[in-house]
Amino acid sequence: MDVGLRQLVIDAWSWLNYKPVMADAGRPGSRAFPELAKTWVPPHELRRLAAYKVLASYDSNQAGQLAAAGGDAGALERRELGDAANLVDTALGYLLGSEQKVAVEGAEHADEATPTPGAAEAAAVQERLRKWADKELLTFRVQQAERAAVLLGDSVMALAWNPQKQRPTLRAYDPGFFFPQWDDEDDDFPTQVHLAWDLPADDDAGLKARVRRVTYELGPISEDGGEDGDGGSVAGRTYPWEPGRVSNVTCYLTDAEWLLDDLKNGEALDRLPMGKASFRVRADGTELNRLDLMIDFVPVVHIANTIPDGGEHWGRSVLARVLQALDELAATDSDSSAASATTGTPIIGLAGARLPVDRATGRPQELEVKAGAVWQLGETGRMDALDTSPQLAELRARVDHLLERIAANSRVTAAGLGTLDATEVPSGYALKLALGPLDALIGMMRLAREHKYRLLFKMVQRLYQAGRAEGWTAGETLPARLSWAPHTPTDRGAVLEEVVKAYGAGVLSLETAVMMLLEAGYPIKDASQEVERIRAKAEQDAAARRGAQAPEDGNGQQADGERATQVLSTGATH
Repeated sequence: MDVGLRQLVIDAWSWLNYKPVMADAGRPGSRAFPELAKTWVPPHELRRLAAYKVLASYDSNQAGQLAAAGGDAGALERRELGDAANLVDTALGYLLGSEQKVAVEGAEHADEATPTPGAAEAAAVQERLRKWADKELLTFRVQQAERAAVLLGDSVMALAWNPQKQRPTLRAYDPGFFFPQWDDEDDDFPTQVHLAWDLPADDDAGLKARVRRVTYELGPISEDGGEDGDGGSVAGRTYPWEPGRVSNVTCYLTDAEWLLDDLKNGEALDRLPMGKASFRVRADGTELNRLDLMIDFVPVVHIANTIPDGGEHWGRSVLARVLQALDELAATDSDSSAASATTGTPIIGLAGARLPVDRATGRPQELEVKAGAVWQLGETGRMDALDTSPQLAELRARVDHLLERIAANSRVTAAGLGTLDATEVPSGYALKLALGPLDALIGMMRLAREHKYRLLFKMVQRLYQAGRAEGWTAGETLPARLSWAPHTPTDRGAVLEEVVKAYGAGVLSLETAVMMLLEAGYPIKDASQEVERIRAKAEQDAAARRGAQAPEDGNGQQADGERATQVLSTGATH
């Protein structure tokens, strides 16, 4: 018998080492996930891919089947009631908030009496980006990508210029398809990215099993990669987002397939034989073999659920810290179900009873415990029932304890999960304190995504410029971000009172006041349009008063700020 210790591995997925399928550091999940044994899968990516598989099994209530595949036959009877999926969906809901909007820095000042320089341009870019977001179903794509990030720890989105639609298209990918190639671990972004997945065999179509690999690679512009105004070949290019600067770097796209039967051991993803590749062809007949995309960046964005540790690039699932607690919860639910069976239909012992006899066999018949049953007992007969209700109550109490532990350790909190009894909260301030860990969790998750969405919108603008789309001229890319709605309810009445007082005292501008109302959840579609309506209403009221009565003060007019404050305090809630 092999009694040696298992190999100790400490990495981004060490919290899964207690799982038998992850115990073998060299070939994790080889029994449960035979598809990971494909010859093209890089060995150093196996633990990451196996971790994604384990987390997906919890999301689909298949953790028991996974444990059975690892050798625990009794795990097939485990009851899984969707607690893992509920935790993921709850965290996702708080992360996304009620809505997301594209915001360009400086656009909020475009409608001021004296707009800041560049505000009009920022507002125009913001409007175009929002139109792109509507056409490209950005909210839907973000939810696709973010659910994968919250569950698995990572997600991937890729952009591509569509000549027919004349806009960039956005697609979310499974992070298990994402294989970045780092030249230097200290680099911020990889210079080469593979998106690869298996294509199953199709006997009806006569197709064998294949692997498809889409590669984005930054490299020097070839000698015939561009032409100057006279038609001569050059090795440099001036991109519209950096006018006046010549670059010798471009991004090449390769989209090819390989038959799995043609691959040999050692021919991993980054070493597939190009001589056996079958390249895909674009709709216009262009072969996708090192196609020059005419951009100097890789249009792929990797989103991590958490801020990675130093030297790491991968995020951590919201389930990571509580996975063992979820196992305990499923086991306790299973024990509770078994105990409830003996409580509802107890085990009964009879002494001195006259049992009915089956006339055909001559053997005593079994008694059934049911309503209205009558058993005849002798003079010394007695009946004893096994009472398992105390054990059932203890198991139910343990379920509640585990749920509280999961809520606390995941930082979603009992208040966030909705399991906190409202009568236990003495005040709104106490509720705010109870939601403190959730606020910190969502703040950290949004911070981890802030730069990635800025990068996404920068790529969108540059693809529009590279595609020479109407309205997108050459020039520097404007900073844009994804604006999130508040993740918890706010006291709208208190916010309104604060806004009115601060604006009336002159410590807030009207634009900032309206933005605060918008963030508090007031039904304001566009802050700049709301500011215009408030000012127009204030001017109408002032003109009506001047025509109906004499001036109230010695100067003959009210201050514009006071009139706007009156309109804001009386009309903003409607």
